[in-house]
Amino acid sequence: MAKEETFIGSIDQGTTSTRFILYNKKAENIGSHQIEFTQFCPHAGWVEHDPMEILESMRICVSKTIDKATANGYNIDNGLKAIGITNQRETTVVWSKSTGIPLYNAIVWMDIRTSSICSELEKKLSGGRTHFLETCGLPISTYFSAMKLLWLLENVKKVKEAVEKGDALFGTIDSWLIWNLTGGINNGIHVTDVSNASRTMLMNIKTLNWDKPTLETLKIPSSILPKIISNSEVIGRVGKGWPFTGVPISGCLGDQHAAMLGQACKKGHAKCTYGTGAFILLNTGEEVIKSQHGLLTTLAFKLGKDAPTNYALEGSIAIAGAAVQWLRDSLGIISSAKEIEDLASKVESTGGVYFVPAFNGLFAPWWREDARGVIIGITRFTNKCHIARAVLESMCFQVKDVLGSMRKDVGHRNEGRNEKGEFSLRVDGGATINTMLMQFQSDILGIRVVRPSDIETTALGAAYAAGLAVGVWSEKDVFSNEERMKKDKTFSPMLSEELRKKKVDSWIKAVERTFDLADLSL
Repeated sequence: MAKEETFIGSIDQGTTSTRFILYNKKAENIGSHQIEFTQFCPHAGWVEHDPMEILESMRICVSKTIDKATANGYNIDNGLKAIGITNQRETTVVWSKSTGIPLYNAIVWMDIRTSSICSELEKKLSGGRTHFLETCGLPISTYFSAMKLLWLLENVKKVKEAVEKGDALFGTIDSWLIWNLTGGINNGIHVTDVSNASRTMLMNIKTLNWDKPTLETLKIPSSILPKIISNSEVIGRVGKGWPFTGVPISGCLGDQHAAMLGQACKKGHAKCTYGTGAFILLNTGEEVIKSQHGLLTTLAFKLGKDAPTNYALEGSIAIAGAAVQWLRDSLGIISSAKEIEDLASKVESTGGVYFVPAFNGLFAPWWREDARGVIIGITRFTNKCHIARAVLESMCFQVKDVLGSMRKDVGHRNEGRNEKGEFSLRVDGGATINTMLMQFQSDILGIRVVRPSDIETTALGAAYAAGLAVGVWSEKDVFSNEERMKKDKTFSPMLSEELRKKKVDSWIKAVERTFDLADLSL
């Protein structure tokens, strides 16, 4: 006998893995499956994914999850009301409209091959690095999709020819997934949502349309761009050949925006998601705040065609959990990511070792593409436990850098404060299961860090957006989360102010050592 009759599915397509989660009407996870996929690094600083492998990973995750839930007595076929999608942002795909085949691998958000394109644009354009800031809220950087698209247009013959023939479609991963899910070459729907569009460097953040002057400046044809939609509306239905044919796709957000929704971040609330990178977003409501301290102005979410637009300040950190994977895959210091906490806990401190993971430069608030990773403070006393601990602490120091800039930008506003006036940071993502990491984050920030009972708030946010569009939940259900918050774990600072300051000063010294290292001889 079936246990439930109302479910929402969430596709969470991340940088290193894909997962599918099924939620019931209480927003409880009743089944999931996750798969890692291949990271291609053909040259130093280059990172690519195979879009077809991503599609297959999604197909497997969906099938496995449905099988698990069905085996547990849930009637998914009759109860699945909608699908939400959340994805790694900025990662860029160009594919053939007629064949559905990618014309090149997906160029991943952290890839820095476009540094020369960025440098040339900065020299040529009147506003330099900030030329597009007024319209798109973003500086010229290797991070954003427009630069990756320019590289493809300039360097991949197949892409250039397909554009000339009118056979090319551009999109971030959300667009690629939705197009394939809704039919592909058989009239697949070519769209992107406002949050993903806000990360391309091509959308006007006030009009929420592709910015024509920007397209003209960069010589990007509008014909290859997807239609921009809100985060919560019925986009289309899943086509034939997929496990949930006919089910509406009704929610779509970039991963960090989905996490904001999953964390119920209203105006004034900040969250940090720890994944491959780490991303701190502060909801600024309907106010567009231009950062003076190295942060990005972006969309938070727009929950319906006619809903108000919520904006955010964001600090993006390129390498967080990816540094743990580096310890595992490249150095072999650990055999699984979860081992790092045990290894790091064998020592009481890093022994004066500081690790700055500037593998592909530094993002907010430094924005140094010439930075490269360093480990400093090494002595004969240093062992792998100290290095493991330094890797964990590097995530926390980077988050502190971003929050420091955020506080300067918002000034007197009560960002992130609860009803008692206490400041806190809400956290989510896989790395937050690490209790040592969360405690040090609280220690180095000097504020409370709040971890929800369900740390996969990215997938939950996409489910919320989808459920809102089809009437499974209301906004009150999503944002009135007192019951959920009773299960949260709160970490409070235990470090003295004097030691905190010394550690932060040492971290800043370490960061400064990473600058101007991109041209070191091989």
